[in-house]
Amino acid sequence: MSRIIKNNRVVDDDWRLLKLAEGETPEAVALPGADAIVPLPVWQARKDEILARGQPVGVWLDADEGPEAIAAELARFAVVAVNFPKFTDGRGYSTARLLRERYGYAGELRAIGDVLRDQLFFMKRCGFDAYAVRADKDVVAALAGLDGFPESYQAAIDQPWPLFRRRSA
Repeated sequence: MSRIIKNNRVVDDDWRLLKLAEGETPEAVALPGADAIVPLPVWQARKDEILARGQPVGVWLDADEGPEAIAAELARFAVVAVNFPKFTDGRGYSTARLLRERYGYAGELRAIGDVLRDQLFFMKRCGFDAYAVRADKDVVAALAGLDGFPESYQAAIDQPWPLFRRRSA
């Protein structure tokens, strides 16, 4: 079983991430029996079938898929994962902020893909609360990345007041 960082702790991951193999279609892929986080195209093609299973549902958005695609259905998801195909791709940060601020998503927001320790603090500021650190990295060592800076100047999801407002209050 893999391990992730969730709510500032390293925990066992109960979710399976469904990935499409080369040439596999969303309509034909076998759905796992356990709790699964499915790609957006699988959710869109087989929504009724997935919901009929009566299990918690998770969906993942690729870097080029915006949160507006699932905005009307956010209440159905126990987990929304955002894929970072490479650590230099910052589109996932915007997706997280939109999910939290514009669409009011309050469930688990998980970073997946090329997730590294150096990114965790900034991901947390954008609204992520779970992180699937890249498989070749130590998840326990990465946990320290959440506390990379003692203070933040700007307002964000995790601290809605900028430093100058907090000091004057």
